Amino acid sequence: MPTAPFARRTTWPVHTADGRRRRGRRYGLLAAGVAGVLTIAGCTSEAPAATVAGEVTLEHVHGLAVDPADGELYAGTHYGVVRVSDDGELTRIADRVRDFMGFTVIGPKHYLASGHPGEGDSGPSNLGLIESTDGGQTWTTLSLEGDADFHALDVAQGVIYGYSGGRLLVSDDKTDWTDRGAASIADLAVDPAQAQRLLLTTEQGVALSEDGGETVTLVPEAPLLQLVAWSSDPAVVVGVAPDGTVHASTDGGRTWEERGQAGGAPEALGVDGDNVYVAVDGAIVSSADGGSSFRDLYRGD
Repeated sequence: MPTAPFARRTTWPVHTADGRRRRGRRYGLLAAGVAGVLTIAGCTSEAPAATVAGEVTLEHVHGLAVDPADGELYAGTHYGVVRVSDDGELTRIADRVRDFMGFTVIGPKHYLASGHPGEGDSGPSNLGLIESTDGGQTWTTLSLEGDADFHALDVAQGVIYGYSGGRLLVSDDKTDWTDRGAASIADLAVDPAQAQRLLLTTEQGVALSEDGGETVTLVPEAPLLQLVAWSSDPAVVVGVAPDGTVHASTDGGRTWEERGQAGGAPEALGVDGDNVYVAVDGAIVSSADGGSSFRDLYRGD
């Protein structure tokens, strides 16, 4: 039976399901089923300190995605957006040191993110929803500046899902947001072909929603996953467990098969067709066979 494990918790003005705007009362999160198993990758709201001139690092990777404009892998990190070439070379885009949370690519040179300003940047500590249409060279604030710190973002058919402050939010115009309520999740992924179908990773297991997060159902016998990402070609969902074990689903997250091992606790996951990328402890490993086998794409000293 579908359940609704999100206790309402509104902390800034957003649209509720009935379309009203309000600053609601605060309610506690529901108790987690398996406390402490999953962790939500994140950083403090403090500005990232400037790095040594010319140095590019992959500390605190918050998002991995391939840009269809050039076929290159990009990482949203605590120290900027970093391009990772096929030979493992790192290039920080626009040399901008900023904490990019929830980084995702939604089209050629078209990125969404959240996070915190870099050292010396003006503005509030939480960036809200920000957008780049030139491959990360420049960014524009769209909404929720000063309020939202999206630790997870995903988009399908113009519908954006974000997780910030313990709440699931949804928008179809990047400006007005509907509050789906509060929950403890580590990641989310939306079906590229059906924007109302959403997967969430929780401490109780993988949860599936068919109505845009209004109600969710725990998937029976699904593996406990930390991160999930949906590929549109082929239509496969890839998930990574807290220990780095990779699983995949070909039926929208209802059943899963174990595939391979990424080699450590995952920080970020990106999927592009049969190519799977996982950030693990200062490294990025890649798979060309849907997550069955991996090689080092980049590994720090």
